[in-house]
Parts: sequence; C-alpha cells; structure tokens
Amino acid sequence: MKLTRRTAISGMIALAGGTILPRLAWANATLTVGSGTLDTLSDGHLVLPRDFVLADIPKADADAVLADFGLADADTLLPDCNLTLWRDGDRVVLFDAGSGPDFMPTAGHVMAAMDALGLAPEDVTDIVFTHGHPDHLWGVLDDFDEPLFANAQHHMGQIEFDYWTDPGLPDTILPERLIFAVGAARRLEVLADTINLFADGAEIIPGVTARATFGHTPGHMSFEVAAGDEMIVVLGDCIANHHIAFARPDWPNGSDQDTATAVATRTALLEQLADADTVFAGFHLPTPGIGRAKRLGETYEFVALA
Repeated sequence: MKLTRRTAISGMIALAGGTILPRLAWANATLTVGSGTLDTLSDGHLVLPRDFVLADIPKADADAVLADFGLADADTLLPDCNLTLWRDGDRVVLFDAGSGPDFMPTAGHVMAAMDALGLAPEDVTDIVFTHGHPDHLWGVLDDFDEPLFANAQHHMGQIEFDYWTDPGLPDTILPERLIFAVGAARRLEVLADTINLFADGAEIIPGVTARATFGHTPGHMSFEVAAGDEMIVVLGDCIANHHIAFARPDWPNGSDQDTATAVATRTALLEQLADADTVFAGFHLPTPGIGRAKRLGETYEFVALA
C-alpha cells in the first residue's frame, strides 16, 4: 500500500456572532489497495462537549489518558470527520454522506475535498452507510430534499434502517438525541423505495463486505474493502477516537447508544486488527484517519499510516 497526502484550502467559514475564520485545510489521503484507490476526505470536524463522550468516566481517570494527547482538562472535544471514498473499475463508492449544512458549521464540507479530486456528486455510483447518526447521514440530500448523489445506489444495513425508521423511536430515544431520530427518519423516507438493505456478511458491492460492529448504534456496520490480496477496513464509529478507545477500550463512550455491546465490539475488534496488523480507516480518527492498532500489553495505540 502506498499513501499520498494532499490538502486544499477552501475559502472562509462564518461562525455564530459574525466572526469570520479561515476554513481549515480540507485534507485528502490516497491509498493504493490492489487495483483500487482509497481516499479519505475531510468533512471538517465536530465540536462536542466533553461530557457527551466522557460523562461516564471519572474525570481523573480520563485525564490520565488524555494528558498524553494534550486533552486533559479540555471542556470541548474536536473530533475530525473523515469520509472514505473507494474507486475500483467503474465504481465510485462513498462510505457515509457527511453532515451536510444542517448539523454543525464546522462540518459538512466534504464537497470541497471531492472537488479537489475532480469529482462531483453525480460521479458517485454508491453511498454505503455505516450508521444513521447526523454526521454520517445528513449530507445525503440537497437543498430541495432530493438525493444529492443522484446517480448513486444507497446501501444501509437492515437493522440500522429499521431502527431509524421506526415510528415509535422518537418516544424512546434519549431526549438529547431526538433531533437525531427526526433527521434520520426524514432523510431515509426519501431513500426508502430505492435503498439496498443488507445483513452482516453481505458482499454489497464487488470487493466490499459488511461486518456487524453493533453498539455505537443498533445496526452499525463496518466494511472490508478488498482488491487482490490487499484489504483495508472502513470502521465508521465503532472505534470513535484515537485516545481512550485505544488506551481503554473497555471504558464506556457516551456517544455509544448501547454501551455494553459497543465495549464488547470495540475490545474484540481491536484485538483482531492488532493481531492481523490490518490497516483501517476511522471516521473520527485524526485526519486523514488511516492507520493500524499496535498492542501495548493489555491496551492499544493508534499508529497513523506513514
């Protein structure tokens, strides 16, 4: 595998209160995998209150890990958002659709990264969703509530689709996540008649196989992307950061909807990835989000691909 990194500056960004700041350099990394090309494309970053992720971990314990990453005592976390693009033959496959314009002003900018590659939304042949959270799904529609990727086949796991389209979900989801449910239902209603639904183990596109990584959401999927003798795993959010998720995968993450299942998924997956020295792409790992898991005794370390 050969990794190439690029960046592109894309104008300015306006924040609340009228402050104008230079937009971040939207990063792109290109990795050759067999006969195909895998790119990670920055959609920007999220701005999350510390407690959204770390509320269930004693502050002193969390800070002991976060200190190594310069994040001890941070009130706000700024996780990167990296979409994965796979091109092989006539297929142009985008894993997740990003945040779009309606979630956070610091995210929803993947079109700038695509433009830097000379790609337009109509060039995409397939959109493959890892799960239905806003930063992965909300970018799927245009300003007229029509599919932005007009020529693409959309794919989502059956369990995940059923969860977000359940009419009773708004009555059972945590109040602070009600907007997640409403936003997902609206977008999936548009796609409902044409979306391809699949189960664990399905080869949804030649060379792209779904692997259940439940817990972050009820039907969260990761994907093995293979070409020839080479493979990379697209993780989504089952390993959702580069610090505590690796150093203490057994600790809860507040962004997971089913804590116990997410912990079991994360600990088993890290063991597999480390033992096999598998290269993976993580949505919220530091841009460009590609690397390996290195075992450190009973724990792990994220090692970015050089």
